[in-house]
Amino acid sequence: MKFLERKANLLYISIGGAFLTMILKSAGYFITGSVGVYSDAAESIINLVASLFALFALTIASRPPDKSHTFGHEKAEYFSSGAEGALIIFAAIGIFYSASHRLLHPRTLVHIDTGLLMVAIAALVNLGIALFLLRAARSFDSITLEADARHLLADVYTSGAVIAGLLMVKFTGWQILDTALGYLIGANIIRTGANLMRRSIRGLMDYRLPKAELGLIEEVLNKYQGQTLGYHNLRTRKAGSKRFVEFHLLLPGKISVQKAHDLCVKIEKEIEARLDHCEIIIHVEPFEDSLSWDVKQEAEGKVFVHQNDAAHLTKNLKEES
Repeated sequence: MKFLERKANLLYISIGGAFLTMILKSAGYFITGSVGVYSDAAESIINLVASLFALFALTIASRPPDKSHTFGHEKAEYFSSGAEGALIIFAAIGIFYSASHRLLHPRTLVHIDTGLLMVAIAALVNLGIALFLLRAARSFDSITLEADARHLLADVYTSGAVIAGLLMVKFTGWQILDTALGYLIGANIIRTGANLMRRSIRGLMDYRLPKAELGLIEEVLNKYQGQTLGYHNLRTRKAGSKRFVEFHLLLPGKISVQKAHDLCVKIEKEIEARLDHCEIIIHVEPFEDSLSWDVKQEAEGKVFVHQNDAAHLTKNLKEES
């Protein structure tokens, strides 16, 4: 569980950055009166709330398995990323409301230079933390850290748009550009929030592992073609950074329990060497048993049988006996 605790500790950096940028952008809004800066400040407030929620979720995810949660608590990470996505969409709705209010009640922006400076400093802080968290997310394979990093990157893009908008207002005098910018920012962060919620739902619904990872598993199983007669019912899922893999392995019915066990251990270790944080369950079935698999399943691609090895392995077992 130390692994998950280290991930939780990284979020303290995000929380500190969110608090600092929230203060800078809020001050920038009160100084300039810009809807764009208000939109950016609103997103920073959501960043702070989301980071606190992510810390809470990772604290739960770091708990060891217990009698009520025998597979562990790692799925708590998906609640965090889903909640963060919902909070982002909530912030976008607030931004649309503010932009619409400003459209109906125009206001001249003031002290633009001061606002630009504050937003630029906040953007640099967020950029540094986002890149750090993205690197950590890849290292720890954490959807929670990635969600927080992606959210901060979206905030950086928002700040960049705000800076560009304030500069255009300053040099053109077109105040309506600030309102239009608010709408654009709102639309962009809705897309970010929707993507986070989609990934969270897929995790909670036990979506299979990516095709690249499935390919690694199948590569290992095919490597043992000379020692097994096939496999089927390969199922995978992921909870946080933990992967779960299970499948049925077809072996000659006369093989000893010890030999079957030793072979399964070898296969498990090879899969674990290619996929981190992997829990594997192998169900051994006799190749000769018609209840284990049938030709129809094979034709439908639900079972993969190494036909050329069946006679060879069966012959060897007869000779050994």
